[in-house]
Amino acid sequence: MDKISIKKINYLDTFPVRSAVLRQGKPIETCSFLGDETVGTTHFGLYIENNIIGVASVFTSNNENFDNKTQLQLRGMAILKEYQNMGFGKLLIEEIFNFIESTQVELLWFNARESAVPFYEKLGCIKKGTSFEIPEIGTHFLMYKYFNI
Repeated sequence: MDKISIKKINYLDTFPVRSAVLRQGKPIETCSFLGDETVGTTHFGLYIENNIIGVASVFTSNNENFDNKTQLQLRGMAILKEYQNMGFGKLLIEEIFNFIESTQVELLWFNARESAVPFYEKLGCIKKGTSFEIPEIGTHFLMYKYFNI
């Protein structure tokens, strides 16, 4: 069995997976998110042996739709296509949930692609409001999960 590990990584290490999954056909610069280099941002990489196959990032960012004082935003969640639907996304999200539970953060929120909503709902996340479009990316829903309340 191959060794699976999840570790904190540098934001630049997220680019190959972000590019392949979230920004196909777009310039590599589109893989850089505002806040990637901020102190309050944590990036996670999922590895099989020494090969990165999944990434996700959490940013200190408050969404005006929630009253919680301490919030994190999930962004850039991606698993390489050949590893999707094999449980790796769940492993990565559960690691992020464990990370959040070890903090004082009360809420994780994110904009989920329409196709990913069922995945997040199975992990206890809740949709808020109606769908909206992110130009050149597609239909999304605001989703969230409470912690440490």
